[in-house]
Amino acid sequence: VQSVLKPSHHKDGQELNALLNAPHMQALLLAHDKVAEQEMQLEPVTDEKIYENVGVYGGETVKIVRIEKARDIPLGATVRNEMDSVIISRIVKGGAAEKSGLLHEGDEVLEINGIEIRGKDVNEVFDLLADMHGTLTFVLIPSQQSKPPPAKETVIHVKAHFDYDPSDDPYVPCRELGLSFQKGDILHVISQEDPNWWQAYRDGDEDNQPLAGLIPGKSFQQQREAMKQTIEEDKEPEKSGKLWCAKKNKKKRKKVLYNANKNDDYDNEEILTYEEMSLYHQPANRKRPIVLIGPQNCGQNELRQRLMNNEVDRFASAVPHTTRSRRETEVAGRDYHFISRQAFESDIAAGKFIEYGEFEKNLYGTSIDSVRQVINSGKICLLNLHTQSLKTLRNSDLKPYIIFVAPPSQERLRALLAKEGKNPKPEELREIIEKTREMEQNNGHYFDTAIVNSDLDKAYQELLRLINKLDTEPQWVPSTWLR
Repeated sequence: VQSVLKPSHHKDGQELNALLNAPHMQALLLAHDKVAEQEMQLEPVTDEKIYENVGVYGGETVKIVRIEKARDIPLGATVRNEMDSVIISRIVKGGAAEKSGLLHEGDEVLEINGIEIRGKDVNEVFDLLADMHGTLTFVLIPSQQSKPPPAKETVIHVKAHFDYDPSDDPYVPCRELGLSFQKGDILHVISQEDPNWWQAYRDGDEDNQPLAGLIPGKSFQQQREAMKQTIEEDKEPEKSGKLWCAKKNKKKRKKVLYNANKNDDYDNEEILTYEEMSLYHQPANRKRPIVLIGPQNCGQNELRQRLMNNEVDRFASAVPHTTRSRRETEVAGRDYHFISRQAFESDIAAGKFIEYGEFEKNLYGTSIDSVRQVINSGKICLLNLHTQSLKTLRNSDLKPYIIFVAPPSQERLRALLAKEGKNPKPEELREIIEKTREMEQNNGHYFDTAIVNSDLDKAYQELLRLINKLDTEPQWVPSTWLR
């Protein structure tokens, strides 16, 4: 049986992963026979803790821990060097070390199976343990810091806004303990005791993964990203010719403050890491508005229209506002809310519009109140919006459910558009794919889910399935919505 104990370098000193495997592990504090015979005067055990034996070793009070080491269940502890000492630096939740309650952060490892550890580098300890299996007996100096019993930490649930691969991270204290995740994953953070390295489970993994994984803490990740961006910007002048145009403009964009109605980009000053989430079940009489987002020609208009035509009693669109005059056939409040330019502009200033624009010298817009009217009527409000409107909508009290409608491959997209009598040029197709990538990159953190429209009938069925699911299953939403 090989130990998976591995060293890794960390700025706060070297840490070593003590992942010791044991399917039916018991950690017992017992006398180490060899040491007891030669160098130890055992003190009588006065309390009833059968797991514990305390002795004196080289003049110091020690405890002795015996572990049966086999496969599959990791111990979940890391160690570091401090001068000549090898110190336990982290106990990971869910591992046998934590469950036994017998190993503690700050304990110094003096001996393993009679071999002196003090004075050894963590790499040597790794080599030593690599061949050890069966019964491992640790002689430890208990930590001098009398830590209060750990407070029961609240679990927080976060949505990740970046991809993380521990095997690619030189800073992770232990790669084997690192938890990989992708943008959009929900993570249950069970410990933030170390602000740099939180302990977490990925949603759905808790049952298969008894041991928590390490993920970068929020402020640590923000600092890293800020540093990376600074380095990238410093490099830009030399290689600007080789970069994608999106990156070339990065420096300029950083100076522009976010304006929901002018800038098709999210706030570059904001470094996205994690967003705290809570489960929310929509009430039967207050349906969440459904927002369809996607590049032009990807079918979101057709999907919305089909929903409206097929289920008239269930779906409705928000009545827009306009400054143009009413036509004879139009009914105020049904076709449009007709208001003066002055009233429209004061509503813009008051932040009442989700989005607005000008066409032939008249203003048009969708207001938060008009969406609320649909919700109050008990219907589901369907919206097709531009990405720059998402921030305003998400900051309202409407609790939108945002679905990204993505195009299929270039070939499939060409076939779909040909069906509609369109004959796009190759560069137009490339532009749609590029626009998709850009929308996901800049606004993906707002999307609840995505569907790929490779066939309108299938996409419609999938859309309907997602909308129906809101009635039957709770969904993760930003915690700020529920406060």
